[in-house]
Amino acid sequence: MYDIRFPHLGITFHNLKDGFTIFGFEIKFYGVIIGLGFLLAYLLVLSEAKRTKQDTEIYLDFFLCLVIPAILGARIYYIIFNTGEYFGKEKSFGQTIKGLINIRNGGLAIYGGIIAGVITAIIFCKNKKINFFLFTDTISLGLLLGQILGRWGNFFNREAFGEYTDSFFAMQIPAEYFMKNGSLKNLEDSGVITGKMAENLVTYGQGENIMHWISVHPTFLYESLWNLALLIFLLIYRKYKKFDGEMGLLYLWGYGLGRVWIEGLRTDSLMVPGLNMRVSQLLAAICVVAASVILVKKRLDYIKENIGNNS
Repeated sequence: MYDIRFPHLGITFHNLKDGFTIFGFEIKFYGVIIGLGFLLAYLLVLSEAKRTKQDTEIYLDFFLCLVIPAILGARIYYIIFNTGEYFGKEKSFGQTIKGLINIRNGGLAIYGGIIAGVITAIIFCKNKKINFFLFTDTISLGLLLGQILGRWGNFFNREAFGEYTDSFFAMQIPAEYFMKNGSLKNLEDSGVITGKMAENLVTYGQGENIMHWISVHPTFLYESLWNLALLIFLLIYRKYKKFDGEMGLLYLWGYGLGRVWIEGLRTDSLMVPGLNMRVSQLLAAICVVAASVILVKKRLDYIKENIGNNS
């Protein structure tokens, strides 16, 4: 029940649970991965700050200020666009409060964290009287690294996957993992799996040992690999940037472009209330358009300035 398969890649993860227990206390891999992502992101940002001869202490201060707002932002964003999961007549006040603060099983939206992070950065840079645009260039590298790792928390939680596929990268998860005391029909009715997934179940075993596997797009993997490619590009391009803020804008453009594509594959997207529209896909498209306009304008300004200086 805890196996995850990538049949066309010939990879199977056996008995892969979503956490472990120490002294009777359960620790989720999701939280461990998020924490590791913060740490490695900070180390990369520290390295970039040293390379560009910035005060590294500023970035330590920022990361200490960022942790709580980023988590709160990611959680609030998720709740705003998924209120049905937490509020309802059938839920008591205690159940509602417990659900709102329980992030151990997921329920964090990256865009909420980014929005909170940008607000925190603006306030922080203003108070410290530092260059906000150079700051975003530096932070964008660490943010990407954190996102690359953070998506693997979705892997352990068996969440944020896409619609049915039998493509080369198809990932198979036992439907029994989600069922508990329910049934396949309950899973479909509750939206955990789609009708297309149910129609294309893969079965293994016999009798009581039979397992029903859904075959889905591993969108967490797609986004992780996309972000890795974007990070490599930025690490190479950083020596050639023409103005402060360019790296941050390229991050917005590149990440948004990938998210527009990948979000369209998912089956658990947060939707704009009253509209048949995916929130993250809409925001990603806005980021791509806005970043494109600003990048073009800044590039033209840079060209005009250099022509003027050379004439």
